[in-house]
Amino acid sequence: MTIELTNKPGDAMIGHHHVTIGVGNPQEDFDFHTKVLGLKCVKRTLFYDGATPVYHFYYGNDIGEESTLLTTFPLEHVGVNGVEGVGQCSNVSLSIPVSAMGYWNKRLRDHGFDVTENEYFGEKHLEFRSPHNIRLSMVGIEDDDRKPRTGGPVPPELMIRGTHTAGVSTREMDFMGEFMEVGWGSRKVAQDGNVVRYEMGEGGTGTYTDFFIEPTRRSGSWYVGNGAIHHHAYNVPTREQQDQIKFFIEGLGYTDCSEPKDRGYFDSIYVRTPSGALFEACCSHEEAFLCNEPYESLGTKLMISPQVEQNMEETLAIIGKVEG
Repeated sequence: MTIELTNKPGDAMIGHHHVTIGVGNPQEDFDFHTKVLGLKCVKRTLFYDGATPVYHFYYGNDIGEESTLLTTFPLEHVGVNGVEGVGQCSNVSLSIPVSAMGYWNKRLRDHGFDVTENEYFGEKHLEFRSPHNIRLSMVGIEDDDRKPRTGGPVPPELMIRGTHTAGVSTREMDFMGEFMEVGWGSRKVAQDGNVVRYEMGEGGTGTYTDFFIEPTRRSGSWYVGNGAIHHHAYNVPTREQQDQIKFFIEGLGYTDCSEPKDRGYFDSIYVRTPSGALFEACCSHEEAFLCNEPYESLGTKLMISPQVEQNMEETLAIIGKVEG
């Protein structure tokens, strides 16, 4: 099937919003993102789905702007582990200044991480695994003007700027390519071996989705589990545009698409894509993370999600306290 349309609703998406990852111990996760990667915790709240309280940490630049965000669900107390494989969101690369490549290579090694140097699409990657076995990489980018975190352990001039690519493991691209181009506001821009790159919006760092074609790999899990990326979220400027994307995608037959969900700081719709990976179209609320905390204390207080019935003390007894 070939569909050719202009002014498709998905064209409103402008790049990444965040990436959400299942992890294990909450303190270990917090320390890795804030002390090793140097990101700021801009919100500590709870998973908005299900009755069991689970932390939801948001890490990014000083105010948690879109495309600077990595978010995590620490699941040690739940005891659920993800299975890495094909058909899921597989990896994330982070943009750093080209001049910072040597700094990060040494910093990661000094913190005990095994770093592998790789290159594709003409970009040099420092690949490593997080403490919870998530595939991450640092990529040197010359022209990324996103604001870094300031006041952290990494000098701002060397600091992570945000996400560069969102990676997906897929068995094939036949139907996924159509989904990206027709439903998800993206265009194919390059292929390097078994890796196919799409971009959206104005293109460039923070807008890429890379598909790793791996037809013989075992299937990965879809549930929220330690050691697996749960979903990639993409930025939609307005709720009206978000509704139009949902209506259009469902009209294409992708009815495994959620109703809009209020996540406190943004509204989300989720769709299971032909690759198997879960994608989110995400629209930030006007005040975003500053809606219930001032900048001076942003990310320091646990915000109880509305469906959680336990009080603060009971909740912390279940999920554990995190220092920092």
